[in-house]
Amino acid sequence: MKVTREVKTGVLVLLGVILFIFGFNYLKGQNLLDSSRTYYAVYDNVEGLIPSTPVTISGLSVGKVVNISFKEDNSGKILVKLLVDSEFQFSKNSKAELYETGLIGGKAIAIIPAFDNAENAKSGEYLQGGLKAGLTDLLGQKLTPLQGKIEKMMTSADILLSNLNDVFDAKTKENLKISIAELSTTMRSFKNTSVSLNQIIKGNQNNIDKVLSNANKLTGDLSNITESMSKSDLGKTIKNLELTLQKFNNILSNLDAGKGSMGKLLNDDKLYNNLEGASKEMEALLKDIKLHPKRYFRILSKKEIPYQEPETN
Repeated sequence: MKVTREVKTGVLVLLGVILFIFGFNYLKGQNLLDSSRTYYAVYDNVEGLIPSTPVTISGLSVGKVVNISFKEDNSGKILVKLLVDSEFQFSKNSKAELYETGLIGGKAIAIIPAFDNAENAKSGEYLQGGLKAGLTDLLGQKLTPLQGKIEKMMTSADILLSNLNDVFDAKTKENLKISIAELSTTMRSFKNTSVSLNQIIKGNQNNIDKVLSNANKLTGDLSNITESMSKSDLGKTIKNLELTLQKFNNILSNLDAGKGSMGKLLNDDKLYNNLEGASKEMEALLKDIKLHPKRYFRILSKKEIPYQEPETN
């Protein structure tokens, strides 16, 4: 089959158009043969952000900014088109955060993936835009309150100086000079007093030495007394007393807990009641022996006398 010139021309034109589209998109950073995904994010301000700026996930570059333009709804917001080349999947609730790349300026976009088991973000969807405060913003946030404090301090200092100028009038300055002169006189008097005190000390040096010697001797005697007390058996006596008190406390604890015969006697109501009943029976027995002695002594009476309850008045 013979191909006509018109068909060849049409095929060449079609190939040219395809190559033009592919080359144009390639120069824009889009590879039509690659499985890249496109996402969009909206910001109020993208100062410092330019096309071809890297798009990162956890610091790793996974794509770049393709286009920056205003939204068509006349809201003044900025629409940023992102191209992600990585096959890494993330939730549609992930965030595209704008951040500073360094101290000298420049912005980039970091995708903050959300691992919330939601549906993965699909190509062409919008991601939530966000702004991460940079060093400049942080310095501004810190310096702004400080600036206000400095201004207040300067105003207070100005007021203080003004008040000082009002206080230190001509009369006050004159009084201050007089006070300084009197202070100088007082210092000279103090110097003379110090000289006199030194002379007194020199004249009574021997007495002062004797007083210090007696004080040293007294200190030594106190030290000897303390040492004698430490070497005595006072510590042993106190230790024995502590052991005795501890044993006494153990005995009291056992009595309180009902241990031993004495503890049971003190804490067991049943035993107390039995003892009380036995005491009453013993008392009744003794009384009956006094009333009917022949009943208990066969020597006096061979005939057994039956027991009878005593008559109660």
